[in-house]
Amino acid sequence: MAMVKATAATYEWLYQEFTDGVGETWLCACFVRDGPPDEALRRINVVAGSPLEGEGFGVAAYRAKGGTVLIEYGWGAIVYHGAGLLSEGSAAAAVCVTIKGADFKLHKNGDLITTFSLYSYCYREGTEPDRLETDVTDLGLHIGGDEPGFVDNPTSAALALAERATGVHFSPAAYTRTALVGSTEHLHPYA
Repeated sequence: MAMVKATAATYEWLYQEFTDGVGETWLCACFVRDGPPDEALRRINVVAGSPLEGEGFGVAAYRAKGGTVLIEYGWGAIVYHGAGLLSEGSAAAAVCVTIKGADFKLHKNGDLITTFSLYSYCYREGTEPDRLETDVTDLGLHIGGDEPGFVDNPTSAALALAERATGVHFSPAAYTRTALVGSTEHLHPYA
């Protein structure tokens, strides 16, 4: 039986959840293969159950099929920048889309495999920058040529790429379950 690959449509719901009425998206998510939610939070120095103070910035860790998905509430991109720590002994793919940029990265065992802007795949970097090229093209994130370009909506496709890269599937049902949550107020750039 062939395995069904995630598509942009698979994650349209998550994109919509973090996009406001004027089309601005603010989403930082990290898909972590095999690790439980409490371990994922510990690796990025977030204490599960710590109160969300001040601006209410924090990370929610959801159990997902094949691992954990972390969703950040705030602007510090803690889960995006922590993908290397989260990948120890496994793999972690992070997507960060804000008004400041739209980026993807894949780490395995702490090593940066590939990273790129969702608008300039041609400038990818890492130890194996082409590892996901077939999936990137299949998902419509690579528009061809050597010049940066603009994909209509890369967020849902990037989330599907994170699933394909890690094997972690995040469903709307998993998102509605209770997550482990912890504050990021003590972490840079908040502290």
